[in-house]
Amino acid sequence: MEDIPLPDPGMLVKLVTMEMPFGKYKGRILHTLPVSYLEWFSQKGFPKGQLGTLLQALYEIKLNGLEYLLLNLKK
Repeated sequence: MEDIPLPDPGMLVKLVTMEMPFGKYKGRILHTLPVSYLEWFSQKGFPKGQLGTLLQALYEIKLNGLEYLLLNLKK
């Protein structure tokens, strides 16, 4: 059986606190990135490592209308 990695419990907190480190939206908090930018990454490939994992999770959150999960964390 394949080992499934455990989710990072602080992932949602990172989405509302971490800044985009490069590109057109450098300096913006991840959760404020537009869906169109996340769609671009989805087509071209998400970055490697933690940032890519966070952007991919954010894309799924926004795509499925689950942004309300992040609202209380922003406060």
